[in-house]
Amino acid sequence: MPSVSLSRQAGVSSWFDTGAGRALLDAERPGILNGLRGRPAQPWLWIGPGQPAGERPELQARGLRLRPASPSGFQGDLRCDLPLPLVAESVQSIVLQHVPLAAIEPLLEECERILMPGGRLWVYALNPFSPYRLRWRRHGPQVLQPMRWRALVHNAGLRCLGQAGYLGTSWRVESGPEAETAGSAPWRAVCVIEAEKRVIAPIGPVPSAVNWRRPVATI
Repeated sequence: MPSVSLSRQAGVSSWFDTGAGRALLDAERPGILNGLRGRPAQPWLWIGPGQPAGERPELQARGLRLRPASPSGFQGDLRCDLPLPLVAESVQSIVLQHVPLAAIEPLLEECERILMPGGRLWVYALNPFSPYRLRWRRHGPQVLQPMRWRALVHNAGLRCLGQAGYLGTSWRVESGPEAETAGSAPWRAVCVIEAEKRVIAPIGPVPSAVNWRRPVATI
């Protein structure tokens, strides 16, 4: 499956090193940790912008914290490229936090491969409908609409759960035509897509219709 082709796509944007970028990452961190803590004994993978040296998420289970180093390469707890050097169905929770879009389809396919049945994926992405885009539009980050994210996740073989969530700075629309749609199309800075890996359960044994209490003829 070909990767999404985007012009001017930077491999790793430095915008998240700015004050505005770090503020968004700080706002996302509690939700990410709560999601990973929901399955405290299961291994996890978190791919996102850089973190301070030596910092580790406050989690009980073992996991890997990676940051993009190129469109398809990562560094952090290990250095690797796609495909990820992880066994199939070995991870229960995955967070993709503002990952580069140049190789997003292969990355999502890898997420589907390494997720355990019933495992969860969270995608944190900039919301192109938010007025907050004025802060990043000239600094490199490329963005996709929430519906496009959902389509990519679905095409990778994962099932999206509910509608996209939103977090970060919000704006109120007091009047005008936008006021009617502000609730259904949030203007917050970040959208969150949650998905699950589901498998088709095998068909169980069918109960017999024979009434074994009846007399059975014998020779």
